[in-house]
Order: sequence, then structure tokens, then C-alpha cells
Amino acid sequence: MSIAQQIDRALMALIAAVLAASVVIAFVSPTYFSQVFAAEDQLVEYGTALGLLIASGVLLRHAMSLSASGRRAAAAFTLVYALMFFLASGEEVSWGQRIFGWESGEFFQENNKQDETNFHNLVVGDFHLAKTLFGPVLTLCILLYLVALPILYRQGGRIAALADRMAVPVPWLRHGIIALIASIIIAVLDVNRRWEVYELIFSILSVAIFVLPQNKSKVS
Repeated sequence: MSIAQQIDRALMALIAAVLAASVVIAFVSPTYFSQVFAAEDQLVEYGTALGLLIASGVLLRHAMSLSASGRRAAAAFTLVYALMFFLASGEEVSWGQRIFGWESGEFFQENNKQDETNFHNLVVGDFHLAKTLFGPVLTLCILLYLVALPILYRQGGRIAALADRMAVPVPWLRHGIIALIASIIIAVLDVNRRWEVYELIFSILSVAIFVLPQNKSKVS
């Protein structure tokens, strides 16, 4: 078994442990779940930020490998993916604002729902970025990536060729199944901030996919 396979299995086990712990805590103490376990600046949120940052690092390593092998276009795409995950990691913890204790600028104090230095909580008039864009649209894109792409890639054709050309790390079907199971479990939990756990699971799943995608030879 390769190191990449060992990492993938370890991360799948970690996801199972997170789901099990979330279910137990939600039933035993919903208050603890929402006010401590999944609260801001606590284990789940910091775990999500760390997972996204690691995913960004894995993608950056892929980009360097692709560039060294002469695939500069694929390397450029991968750098964009790495930047997206880096930005998501920073957004998750408001770029360290609460960690280091600095105040938001005037723009964010006037337009941010939580007076924090991040973009996903911006509110301009009736337009709430998190609900409008980062909610249903992002969720649909994630599910298409995790569930539809693995199936379509195995069939070959234009979609598979495009994914390889753009160096998109393609999930395995097991990753999509785990994502669906996690979605169902989180959805049925009747506690506040349950979707924070879903974000943590996605960040862990992302690392697993990037370490060992279906098209590993095409993305690194």
C-alpha cells in the first residue's frame, strides 16, 4: 500500500470519527454542540481552516510538479485551485482577526453581518453573499464535483479529457458516497451550527481527494 493510500484511509477514518462524535454530542448535549463543539473559534472551525490550508498546500505541490514537467497550463490551473482553498481557509477564521485581536476596517464594519474581516458574511442591502452565493450555488457545485464527476470521468470522453487537461483532481466514487452519507447525517441532526461540521468534513475530504485522485498521474 502506498503512502498516498495510507493517508487516504486515515482521512476516511477521521471523517467517520468526526461524524460519530457529532451525532453523539448532538444527542447528548445540543447546547454543548452549538456553543462549544461547533462554535466559532473552537475545534470544528479551526479544524476546517487547517484542512483547507493543507488542501491548498497539496495543490501547490502538484502545481510545482506540473511546472517542473513542462505542463505550465495545468500548473497555472492548479495554482488557481490552491489559491481558492487558501482564501477559503483565511475566510473561515476571518483572516486571524479574532486570534490576533485586531479590528475590522470601516468597510467591513458597515457591510459585514458579523463586523468581521471576511467576504462571505458581507451584506449589501438585501444581498447576503453567504446565503445567495456560498449557500445553494456552492453546495450544488460541491455535490456535482463529488458525486457526478467521478461517474462521468470513468466513462471517458470530453469531460474526462477536460478534467485531465485542466488538472482537476477527480474524486473516487467512495469520496462521493461518503459526502452523500455525511450530508444526510448532518441534515437530520436537529442542532444549531450543524453545517459547520459539514464544512470540516469537506475540508478533510478535499485533502484525501487531492492526495489520491482518480487521475493522479494527470494532476501531479
